Amino acid sequence: MHLGGALHIFLLGLVALQQLDLGAGSRILAAFFFPGKSHFMMTNAIIRELIKQGHEVTFITPFSMAKEQLGPNYTEIMIPKYDFWPEAKDVTSTNSVVEMSDISSFTFIQLVNIMGIRSTDFAFEQPEVQAIINVKDKTGKYDLLLAPQFYNEGALILGHLYQIPIITISTLGFSNFFSQLVGIVSPWSYVPHGFMPYTDRMSLWERIGNIGISGAEDLLRKFSYYPMQNAVLTKHFSHLLDRVPTIKELERNISAILLNNYMPLISPRPISFNMILVGGLHIQPPKLLSHDLKSFLDEARHGAIYFSLGSQVRSADLSPEKLKIFLEVFAGLKQRVLWKFENETLPGLPANVKVQSWLPQADILAHPNVKVFIAHGGLFGIQEAVHNGVPILGMPVYCDQHLNINQAEKAGFALRLDYRTLTAEQLRKSLLELIENPKYRNKMKQASRVFRDRPLKAMDTAMYWINYVIQHKGAPHLVAAGVELPWYQFYLLDIVALALAAILLPLVAIILTCRCYRSKNYPGKKAKKTWQRTKQD
Repeated sequence: MHLGGALHIFLLGLVALQQLDLGAGSRILAAFFFPGKSHFMMTNAIIRELIKQGHEVTFITPFSMAKEQLGPNYTEIMIPKYDFWPEAKDVTSTNSVVEMSDISSFTFIQLVNIMGIRSTDFAFEQPEVQAIINVKDKTGKYDLLLAPQFYNEGALILGHLYQIPIITISTLGFSNFFSQLVGIVSPWSYVPHGFMPYTDRMSLWERIGNIGISGAEDLLRKFSYYPMQNAVLTKHFSHLLDRVPTIKELERNISAILLNNYMPLISPRPISFNMILVGGLHIQPPKLLSHDLKSFLDEARHGAIYFSLGSQVRSADLSPEKLKIFLEVFAGLKQRVLWKFENETLPGLPANVKVQSWLPQADILAHPNVKVFIAHGGLFGIQEAVHNGVPILGMPVYCDQHLNINQAEKAGFALRLDYRTLTAEQLRKSLLELIENPKYRNKMKQASRVFRDRPLKAMDTAMYWINYVIQHKGAPHLVAAGVELPWYQFYLLDIVALALAAILLPLVAIILTCRCYRSKNYPGKKAKKTWQRTKQD
């Protein structure tokens, strides 16, 4: 009995090890061009874990990880950072990210389209990337391509060149155009566009706006964005390929998308088998804070407020009038304030406020004395706040920040302020409401439980599906047939046309028949006059 039980446990252990080892030792090419630092929080975390699991990773990146000394399985191909600010300023007529709060969603879509096209073209021009492109023997060199799902679709051609499956990483989470990308219909009636300040409960006018911006983006992608991305591919690959595939053709080779979303930070919507929700995978167990930060927070008897506008929106770019409001309000609070501020010589700093140009955000939010997070609404910061149960005072500026803060406010664990019209009274009232009213922390604790409660941890989920796609040679059974349908079939417009024809043609036939009948059975004007004269006689 003991021998049989031991053998049974041994065999179960072998099965478990086999499952954990799926895809181990694979060779992965990761090509990421977009020079947005925050986007690499998720990407770098995945790269670290892949290496930890024994994979070999070749990473094309504008942000080096060499200092981490990841070992012999890590090969880094550094490319220069594309400077998109001149174009951003030209398209938006602004001088800083803070000023982008006034631009329209459609203008922002145009901006990211241009940034994506130019950064893709720029990356393909680099000698380091050209070396990857022009390798003579590509067969069997890599097993998988990891690529961004953020306006650098041209990178997908590396999967075509090396004939390997593709997994993309969407650091922004869901996007409107994913409907066509994965072959599902995403209803505009309750699925808000990621750049619009809506929730899944939209009014009539909001639904009209949602349809307008979503439809406009679809048309812009089809008739402008895709053709320009195709032109970039033709420019760089026509000498290598007899026929350069289009972006739409390359997108059909995507096996799975890792999405930086998870409940309750995203409203329910249709998803396909290959859309994998792994929001928050970048969050690690909290590390020890430096002595000065730990002391500052530990000694905050009334609690502390953490203030950061992320890596793109700079607090140093706030107007003098707005800075005066923040400093005035902070000075009147009992709580301490820890502020990520790029200029550490900020004049007029109150005694209860500490500024630093860089702060370990996730570790700070994990400190029990942090009561409120003043944030711009970026997805990574929202996830870290929810993970640690810290209520949010949101001041969204652009992109998905409005949607994220609105979703958080709807869920009851955040309040929203408009930076453009901010007053000292609004700021003070909102902070005290979040600190003193327990309902926000209770709602946040509830959201945190939902966010943490998963069948597998976010990183384990990502690793499982990466290994799964490698093991199953691209896992084509995950991909919906909708990706191959022409647009008129995808939206059933051919069926609608047939239905209209079936309804209208009989009506037309009836109308024509009635006219013929009337013309045969009723006399014309001449006959009518003859009948009238006969009657008079």
